[in-house]
Amino acid sequence: MQRYQAQNCNGCPLRGLCHKSKYNRIIERNYNLIRLKAQAKTLLTSEQGIAKRRQRCWDVEAVFGNIKHNMNFKRFMLRGIDKVNVEIGLIAMAHNLKKYSLAI
Repeated sequence: MQRYQAQNCNGCPLRGLCHKSKYNRIIERNYNLIRLKAQAKTLLTSEQGIAKRRQRCWDVEAVFGNIKHNMNFKRFMLRGIDKVNVEIGLIAMAHNLKKYSLAI
């Protein structure tokens, strides 16, 4: 992470457009994050990435819609990561059993 600070922002005509702090402007750049975002954008805009994003509409969104609407699951009842993992596991298991029973 690189941090840059302006030397003197007093009297600058663009100060109000640039920032609203009463001190000099500070810009932070995380080059690793910029690299990862560029990599993700490249992967998402490739032919395979576009195909996977199109497929997501059918694969994932319908499952969450079914769980929320048909199973009436709006929020977790338990608190804590471990308990929430158990709860979502039970919901996923119920969803899979429901799909399995319809397929028989």
